[in-house]
Amino acid sequence: MTIGTPVSTPFTAQSTALEVAAGIDLTGRRAVVTGGGSGIGVETARALASAGADVTLAVRKPEQGERAAAEIIGTTGNDRVSVAPLDLADPASVATFVATWDGPLHILVNNAGIMASPEMRTPQGWEMQFATNHLGHFALATGLRQALAAAQGARIVSVSSAAHLRSPVDFDDINFERRAYEPWAAYGQSKTANILFAVEASRRWSDDGILVNALHPGAIQTNLQRYVTEEELARLRAQSGSATASWKTPEQGAATSVLVATSPLLDGVGGRYFEDCQQAGPHQPGTRTGVATYALDPESAHRLWDVSTQTLNP
Repeated sequence: MTIGTPVSTPFTAQSTALEVAAGIDLTGRRAVVTGGGSGIGVETARALASAGADVTLAVRKPEQGERAAAEIIGTTGNDRVSVAPLDLADPASVATFVATWDGPLHILVNNAGIMASPEMRTPQGWEMQFATNHLGHFALATGLRQALAAAQGARIVSVSSAAHLRSPVDFDDINFERRAYEPWAAYGQSKTANILFAVEASRRWSDDGILVNALHPGAIQTNLQRYVTEEELARLRAQSGSATASWKTPEQGAATSVLVATSPLLDGVGGRYFEDCQQAGPHQPGTRTGVATYALDPESAHRLWDVSTQTLNP
């Protein structure tokens, strides 16, 4: 993890992605946003396009991506917005995306994900949330490493969540083969993995000029909650002491992703965790803010990298 002074910015929880991107010129830079067809992915892609980037929406449903691309082009005037199929739970789909990518990649936003799903497994037997939220993005980023290095200053955005506070990575039973499946524990584990990826990728790839940071976008009502009832969400928010906290709009939810992807204030910064457009401090018991010590642990980050590599390449 890059050690240094904590990053502070002029932006807040109410800032929007377009406000964060204002004044930044991404002309000539290429970006990939996974899950760019809906939710905060659309708004992240819109802000990058508004700053002049060439943006690829990597999506599981290309028809949804095409609608989003057309809408982004219409609102930004930037016609360099394209769509490519990507199913993060399918290693063959990830491999195809990597194989068809040509040239440098300046920004990779690992945004797509599923949350608190019923117990599901990939054909390989991997727990679906871990497979989609972590393993798929891990395979994508490692597969695109040379393209990222060729950009000479690339950034990877690892979209995590405050839900990482629910669980560390259980290295003894990642895929819930022996313990009872619990949707939120599985989600929390996958979100911790997103942060640990940022820690280890920054350590391994800093010599290539690749910076990787993780973030919590905030509470946003999108189709990410398709497996969660309103009653369940209300119960969880009350349980966490955040029942009166306001929801963010998708535009506000994408702001921290855009900050991590573009802000010159983060030049040279890697392996950190952000929330509400600021670098987060340590988690304080009784709150749902800050970052857990286990999510920044370099030994766990190294171990997860090895486990992920072995899982994908048995």
